[in-house]
Amino acid sequence: MATALSTSSAPGAEVARLQEIAGRLRLDIIEMLHQAGSGHPGGSLSAIDIVTCLFFSRMRHDPRRPTWPERDRFVLSKGHAVPALYAAMAQAGYFPREELKTLRRLGSRLQGHPVASALPGIEACTGSLGQGLSVAQGMALASKLDGGKFHVYCMVGDGECQEGQIWEAAMSAPKFQLDNLTLFLDYNKGQIDGPVPQVMDLEPLADKWRAFRWNVIEAPGHDFQALLAAHDEARATRGRPTVIIAHTVKGKGVSFMEHQIAWHGMAPNKEQTQKALAELTRGANGKGA
Repeated sequence: MATALSTSSAPGAEVARLQEIAGRLRLDIIEMLHQAGSGHPGGSLSAIDIVTCLFFSRMRHDPRRPTWPERDRFVLSKGHAVPALYAAMAQAGYFPREELKTLRRLGSRLQGHPVASALPGIEACTGSLGQGLSVAQGMALASKLDGGKFHVYCMVGDGECQEGQIWEAAMSAPKFQLDNLTLFLDYNKGQIDGPVPQVMDLEPLADKWRAFRWNVIEAPGHDFQALLAAHDEARATRGRPTVIIAHTVKGKGVSFMEHQIAWHGMAPNKEQTQKALAELTRGANGKGA
C-alpha cells in the first residue's frame, strides 16, 4: 500500500508536529548553504513552512517509490529555493540526510536548482523563472485525461510573477477546469533586485488572479493551521484551479536575515551560521516556527 503522509491528528497536535519538523528543516537549510558556500537562504526559509505542510501532512507520496504513478506532484518553479525541497525530501526519506552536505558540489545529485534526471522525487527541472506553472499545468491536464489519479502542486515566487509566462498559464488553466492544480505563491515581498513593489509592483495581486478565474485564497504563510485550512479549501474546490497567496517573511526564523534583500542569494559564513543555528535552536525549543 502506498505511503500517504496526511494524518488525522487533532489540529493542535498536527500543528506542533509540523512546527517541529519545519524547525529541523530550517537548521538543515542553514547548514547545507554554509557547507556549499553559495545558495539562496531568503526564499528557502520563507517557503519551508509551506513545503513542510505538503510533504508531511497533505501530499500523497511515497519516498520508497518516487515514480509511483498515482503520487501527487510538486513542482518548485522558484528553483533557487531548492534547499527547502532537499531538506524536506531528506527528512521524508528520499535520500540520506548526510547527502545534504553535497549541495552544489560537482557531481552531486543536489544541484543549485532542481534536476529531475539526477534525483528521484524531483518532478521537473526548474530555475528559469516563469516556466514551472506551465509544467505543473501540463501534469494536471495529464492527470485529468487519465481519470484524475493525482493532484499537482506548484510553488512560484512573487518576483517570478513578473514573468509573462506565468500569466499565460494563469489564463489557460481555468479553461481546462484544472481543479486538481493548486498553486502556492510565496509572497515574501523581496527579490534579488530589491523589494518587489519597487522592482515591479504586483498589486492588486489577488484581484489579478480572480480576473483570470482562479479560486483565490490568502493566508499567512507561517501559520500552519491557516495553511492546512487553505490547502483543504483548495482541494475541495471544483471546476477551477486554486492559488494560495501565502504572505511570508524572507529569511523567516533568522533575525538578521528576515526582510533583508541581501540574503536572497548569499550563504552565511561560519560566524553567521553559528548565530543562525543558535537562534533556530532556541526557536525550536520554544516551539516557534
